[in-house]
Amino acid sequence: MTLRAGVAGQPISHSLSPLLHGLWIEAAGLDARYEAFGPADEAGFADLISSGRGGSLRGLNVTAPFKEQALALADDVSPTARACGSANLLVFQRGRLSADSTDGRGLMLALSEQAPTFDPAGAPVVVLGAGGAARAAVVALKAAGAEVAVLNRTRVRAETLASELGSLVAGPEALQNAALIVNALSVRPEIDIAALRGDAVLMDMTYRPLITPFLAAGRARGLATVDGLAMLIGQARPSFEVLFGRAPPPVDVRAAALARLGEAG
Repeated sequence: MTLRAGVAGQPISHSLSPLLHGLWIEAAGLDARYEAFGPADEAGFADLISSGRGGSLRGLNVTAPFKEQALALADDVSPTARACGSANLLVFQRGRLSADSTDGRGLMLALSEQAPTFDPAGAPVVVLGAGGAARAAVVALKAAGAEVAVLNRTRVRAETLASELGSLVAGPEALQNAALIVNALSVRPEIDIAALRGDAVLMDMTYRPLITPFLAAGRARGLATVDGLAMLIGQARPSFEVLFGRAPPPVDVRAAALARLGEAG
């Protein structure tokens, strides 16, 4: 029987997840399919979950705007997903739904791959933003031992996040001492790159474009940078293992993703 899984979001046509998982499925020789689902709204997503509970799906990755709803619909929630306030991985088993978040693991894998000299233990880190992506970053980096502060244009949102997750609230001056700055905003942050530490690492959680203006400015100054595609692939790896019961085969999925994006590596 063909094992079915997929990714759910709206819009979904831009998602690289079917490409990544499809390449791993093919290389592993699995009788499986990984599909893209684009529910129109929350009711449509709830219908998809009901179908999965009925046995039609092994599980789902979840992207915007359904991550919070995914958490709310689950019967069992991992501590990580609860702390993040959202889930990007759902698994169906005998009618029950389990929720987890692999975004933080993706972030840490991306850092280890593209900034291998960065040691999070005790490192001052600033996360830009206070939404779901920022929460995932804070949870993962705090678990790795970093001293995490949140910087957001609306300070009250940063204070709420910091209070809930046990992090700090940063002012702009904190950027000058940060060993790592993670952009979890959907827009380019307004930062004086010249004022940063010479060994600072810059990470952007988006991958369209691959080298965002934030990362480009960091590279121009000679700083280490980490792109959002590395994080996307990093979060997909543990998802694949859970959904299909084996580690991803050694396939260069990044090259395929770059080709799909029309960008050079």
